[in-house]
Amino acid sequence: MRRTTALRTALSAVLLVGAWAGAGFPSASAADTPTADSRTVTDARQASAGLLTAMQKDLGLTESQARARLSAEKTATAIQPDAQRAAGTSYGGSWFDPSTGDLTVAVTSEHRADAVRATGAAVRLVVHTARSLDAVKAKLDRLPAPAGVSSWHVDPEANKVVVNVVSSARSDNDVQKFVERARDAGPVVVQQTAEAPRTFSAGTVGGDPYYTGNVRCSIGFSVYGGFVTAGHCGQAGASVSGWDGSGIGNFQGSSFPDNDYAWVSVGNGWWTVPVVLGWGTVSDQLVRGSAVAPVGASICRSGSTSHWHCGNVLATNETVNYSQGAVHQMTKTSVCAEPGDSGGSFISGDQAQGVTSGGWGNCSSGGETWHQPINEILNRYGLTLHTA
Repeated sequence: MRRTTALRTALSAVLLVGAWAGAGFPSASAADTPTADSRTVTDARQASAGLLTAMQKDLGLTESQARARLSAEKTATAIQPDAQRAAGTSYGGSWFDPSTGDLTVAVTSEHRADAVRATGAAVRLVVHTARSLDAVKAKLDRLPAPAGVSSWHVDPEANKVVVNVVSSARSDNDVQKFVERARDAGPVVVQQTAEAPRTFSAGTVGGDPYYTGNVRCSIGFSVYGGFVTAGHCGQAGASVSGWDGSGIGNFQGSSFPDNDYAWVSVGNGWWTVPVVLGWGTVSDQLVRGSAVAPVGASICRSGSTSHWHCGNVLATNETVNYSQGAVHQMTKTSVCAEPGDSGGSFISGDQAQGVTSGGWGNCSSGGETWHQPINEILNRYGLTLHTA
């Protein structure tokens, strides 16, 4: 890419998240699972003013509350894998509680409680293990789902599988049959959602990050050799052009539905950098790893249409029932998004979380958005995340 334009414009055209493709920056292997000791997350004392401002605006926090929450989330993210190991086969899931600043771990056996508490986590006794609830969800994944069923996931705090039904379709016969079969599968609770999920791709609009055919999407996280994005934005082999119409590369792999991820090669003079664009709302954020934020943690999204917004992680491993088919292992958030934001980056602190898939609502009235986890994408294609 030519350097005749401003660097910020160049970044928006190349990658929302990336890294300098040279020596001097450590990288996280897609095949490696970070340990608590190796994880690097945002220090609340070093958080940018823009990030703190966004958290105050989108989460209703004061600056001191935002700093305290970042610090508590850093601790929760670090101890989460140790706490799960301590719980052993009695593990029932975990979540971050913003009101207390604790990571809570559900266990089915009191005998494991002290070992879990020793890691710094709070403990709650439950009836069902995470493994048994995952098995129930897997049964639901095999059922044909009507359009009125929005999604389903394991809720560790409720210790049940939650089935989300579009409120206007709750009396539909096919929806009722699905719910009945779901309840037969195990402990299930039904909740209502305002709208059905949809992907957030958009028709061509001039001046935005990347295009394939007549579709505009947002670039996600950079990897060695290219970037990752949403699978519904293009099929393998499709060419990709940037904001100025020049070629970036091609889709090297793509999966949708079932999954919603893809990766695109980068060449023709385009380069990558280790940031998520803040779009002037916040300072551009460096990416330092891909440690998974727990349910309840704060998370922010960058996209080419609605730019920068924040919210909370609501659920993990959720199956989302789009009109094109179900997509599995998604993470649900309270962050808003709009058409054209698809493929953009979700980040918690300085840790990459995933690429925007779809949702419902918009950034005027609110809504919910799902992302495909970054580590799954890296592992699927054998890619390595670029980090600062």
